[in-house]
Amino acid sequence: MKSAAIFDMDGLMFDTERIYRENWMLYAPRFGYKADPEFPKAICGTSGQHALEVMEAYYPGIDAMAFKLAVRAAVDAAIEKNVPLMPGIREILQMFSEKGVPCAVASSSHAAKIDHCLQLSGLADYFAVTVSGEAVEHGKPAPDIFLLAAEKLGFPPEECYVFEDGVNGVHAGIAAGCATIMIPDLLAPDRLALQKCAGIYPNLIEARDAILRGEV
Repeated sequence: MKSAAIFDMDGLMFDTERIYRENWMLYAPRFGYKADPEFPKAICGTSGQHALEVMEAYYPGIDAMAFKLAVRAAVDAAIEKNVPLMPGIREILQMFSEKGVPCAVASSSHAAKIDHCLQLSGLADYFAVTVSGEAVEHGKPAPDIFLLAAEKLGFPPEECYVFEDGVNGVHAGIAAGCATIMIPDLLAPDRLALQKCAGIYPNLIEARDAILRGEV
């Protein structure tokens, strides 16, 4: 078992990527563009300048920051009173807690949303560290957010698990040198994920069981 564990949030811990997808599709026409069904996949897990560049690539000339803030506000409103948990998140966090393995959240979401989701879900006490997309210059698929989370946890990246649901996040975890485990949500694993992930599992329960068996 590795010394520490780093978790993405949206789509991995909480079933929020679907809310994002619905709102990306809803708001594109409001900004004067026909919604591209491939866009939510491309933007998944990104943050900062890279996210804005993805928006502009799919919707040339769009006010990317206004688009981003509008969707963010809609998602925040949707999860104000309820944050649906993904299967197995509480169980795997409890396992790490019992084993004395410190955990971090490293999410492209803004810090206030991370804190809100952790408090509302009752999972905050499982995490020693949280890192938002605002804390790093380069968002996923760059490795910066996971490198910073590992540093804050006090372990080298190779001693950290990274749990991710999205391709951008998986690429970031692999680039950071972490033992990256993919739990696919909306996106299937790509070639790099299939080649380089320490494991790919349908849910966090199966990932937990594989760790307990010493397979990853």
